[in-house]
Amino acid sequence: MTNITAKGLEKLIRNRVSGRTPIGGGIYLSITPGGSASFGYRYQIKGNRRQIGLGAYCPVNNTLSIVRSKAHNVQGMVSKGIDPIDQRAKDSATKEADDLADALNAVKSEATFKIVAIEYIDTKKAEWKNQKHTAQWLNTLVTYAFPKIGSMPVDNIDTKHILEVLKPIWNTKTETASRVRGRIELILDYAEVQKWRTGSNPARWKGHLKAILPSPQKIAEVKHHEAMPYEELPAFIGKLKHMDGMGARCLEMLILTGLRTNECTGAKWREIDVNKRLWTVPKERMKKGVEHRIPLSEQAMELLTTLLEQRTNEYVFPSPSFENRGISNGTMDALLKREGYKPYTVHGFRSTFRDYITEKTNTAWRTGEEALAHKLADKAEAAYQRGDLLEKRIVLMQTWSDYCYQTTAKVIQLSRANYLKFIPVSC
Repeated sequence: MTNITAKGLEKLIRNRVSGRTPIGGGIYLSITPGGSASFGYRYQIKGNRRQIGLGAYCPVNNTLSIVRSKAHNVQGMVSKGIDPIDQRAKDSATKEADDLADALNAVKSEATFKIVAIEYIDTKKAEWKNQKHTAQWLNTLVTYAFPKIGSMPVDNIDTKHILEVLKPIWNTKTETASRVRGRIELILDYAEVQKWRTGSNPARWKGHLKAILPSPQKIAEVKHHEAMPYEELPAFIGKLKHMDGMGARCLEMLILTGLRTNECTGAKWREIDVNKRLWTVPKERMKKGVEHRIPLSEQAMELLTTLLEQRTNEYVFPSPSFENRGISNGTMDALLKREGYKPYTVHGFRSTFRDYITEKTNTAWRTGEEALAHKLADKAEAAYQRGDLLEKRIVLMQTWSDYCYQTTAKVIQLSRANYLKFIPVSC
């Protein structure tokens, strides 16, 4: 369908023709089964096909003529070599920076808790791992702290004000309340260093709020990620190998390597050295910010050989819906739910691995911690133990893989010809 009229568009929406329908000039209309409609535009730039949203359908302020005008503007940017999606992200970042700069300028005239909090977040966000963490900080403060103390000068905030924030949620949203308390404490510490407030910190726990509020550990039981017992794992692997889809293959590799979800879904072929049978995850993708080397077992190498034959882009586990992207983090959880394995979680397989090697092998504790890429709790030990115990982990990961696949056919040793398939190509 091309060059649709406004009446034709209204008919599509009225009849709830779900799916994606081209309506001319690269524009398409997407209608969900629930009846909501939105526009998009497809374009190609620098050899890549991309799609950008043009907004939800609205008969008043997002009519067909307006959408075509938006598409014309997008095409104009493409003709100049500008990627509209990248430009939109830059514009959003610029606006955020401008808004933050305006807020920071206001600090000079009045150091309210809200303004100081925004400055603190801006100062510290460079050391945080991702934008999601920054957003979580801001969201909890906006929801719980700002309504109570946001407009107060930081020097006027006292214990009673902190309790006004915490008491309504301390017994019902204990984990969130504990995080809010800790964040308020850090912000007020920052204000003290900047000489915007004096006196002790009213949000501190030890020697202060601990005497007033019940212990968080005694209010709510700590909820861990539900883990599959290791006794059930071989049977699960036997079923998993016969499940279709990239989510099943990614989960299989995640179990074999002990990686976290995003560390596995974001895997790229250039990270894998087949000659050394080694997968090196760069520090930017690791939770503790340190490069992590993973020895690859025979079973992992066999899986990678199969995946290489299906390679479509630089990702080991490519998304079936988006070009040059890995699968989403929710894909594997969706698989567990669909196959009836809830309440087990993807992250819980790391605990399954830890339970197995602790109870069924003589693996040293630190070797297991290195395999899981955990940060050593003992700082003195961490200062002296700087190796990653790779040789010991080669044996460990093969032992683990052999256990996982004990109910399946014996793994065929990879030939040199199969190894050569892995010689990196340009990405």
